[in-house]
Amino acid sequence: MRPSIGNRVLEKFEQVIVGILQLFLVVAITVATAHLFTLMYQRLPASWAEVRTADDLHIRMQRVFGGVLVVVLGLELIETLKVYFREHKVRLEVIMIVSLIAVGRHVIQVDFTDVDGAQLVGMGALILSLAGGYFLISKSHAPSAEKK
Repeated sequence: MRPSIGNRVLEKFEQVIVGILQLFLVVAITVATAHLFTLMYQRLPASWAEVRTADDLHIRMQRVFGGVLVVVLGLELIETLKVYFREHKVRLEVIMIVSLIAVGRHVIQVDFTDVDGAQLVGMGALILSLAGGYFLISKSHAPSAEKK
């Protein structure tokens, strides 16, 4: 049975939109990577010359890691769109990975001197929940030993 004209039009529309979104992400990631490289090249000598303590080093490394993780988030979003384009479904594993990276990026950039205990517990619970969810989703999709 052939799909109706309406379904074919909607499917083509969906393909075009997903393709455009992928292109947007590719451009954004390319620009972000180039900008990150430019910032590192321009500011690295002066910034590292100012490092006098472990806290100074920590602050600079937080910024570098945060920038890198933003690019990784974009790459994971492209992967999500690729899977959606190929399989026409959203894979929860990829969404959980993107979430973990986003939360990890936030944790890396937190100034722990300004955060109270409740916020730390909340961040820890969020990370454990996401990691546990990712583990359970991955486990449910893995072939079991009984099926072999």
